[in-house]
Amino acid sequence: MAKLERRNPLSAPGDWYIDRDCIDCAASRHVAPGLIVHRGGKSVFARQPVTADEERAAWRAVLICPTASVGSVSHRPQPDGLFPQELAPGVFRCGYNARESFGTHSYFVQRADGNLMVDSPRYVNKLVRSFEARGGISHVLLSHRDDVADARKFAAHFGARVWIHEHDRDAAPYATDVITGDKPIDIGDVLLAIPTPGHTRGSAVFLLEDTYLFTGDSLAWDPEARELEAFRDACWYSWPVLKDSLARLVDYRFEWVLAGHGDSVHLARDEMQRQLRELVARM
Repeated sequence: MAKLERRNPLSAPGDWYIDRDCIDCAASRHVAPGLIVHRGGKSVFARQPVTADEERAAWRAVLICPTASVGSVSHRPQPDGLFPQELAPGVFRCGYNARESFGTHSYFVQRADGNLMVDSPRYVNKLVRSFEARGGISHVLLSHRDDVADARKFAAHFGARVWIHEHDRDAAPYATDVITGDKPIDIGDVLLAIPTPGHTRGSAVFLLEDTYLFTGDSLAWDPEARELEAFRDACWYSWPVLKDSLARLVDYRFEWVLAGHGDSVHLARDEMQRQLRELVARM
């Protein structure tokens, strides 16, 4: 059935649409907040884009959607420079989310000591060329088994080292570096891998420059409740273990939570710690 024939009737009428193949990964809502909303268990357009910024947000939703469910009837030309999307200086959201990782977000970090990719998007030539122009990829950091996607292809193309915890290594047997045990390990001077079992047994988060915490599926931001959240209904190993893992993160100082599933957020360090303590208390 053609995509237009599967258009979700709950999506606002007009040129832009989302079809019923949406898997409710929420990625399109994160790049087009307010424009795309949750309704009837799916992502839909709340209204049609009006401004140039809203048009760019709609186009980001097209490119980030893992099921190609977002589109426009008029097939207008795609603007340039949508992804990677810079969220903070040198820190980018990759876009091109992969269906095999249920639409998880992945990230690219440009830095003098070697560029990073955290989890993996789809292997798309336009994205590969963008990474090449920014100096390639030195390390692929995998937060857990669910979000591996096309990491092997990126690592092979760029000759990158690949990091994953030993308990999830079977999802990336090509990994060159294995995180062992439950103690944090240094990956260079300003990058720390912190095991955070719970979502999976081999989940880990990565703390860069005591500022950016890449959390995979262990921790995210709920923009409606305006609080940090963890996902009990998507906790595949142990909820009590995840609670203990997140409680240990209170010992670290950071300003950003950059999530795989769920939204990301930038807060003052003290507020981030307060939010994290309150989340652990709720769990």
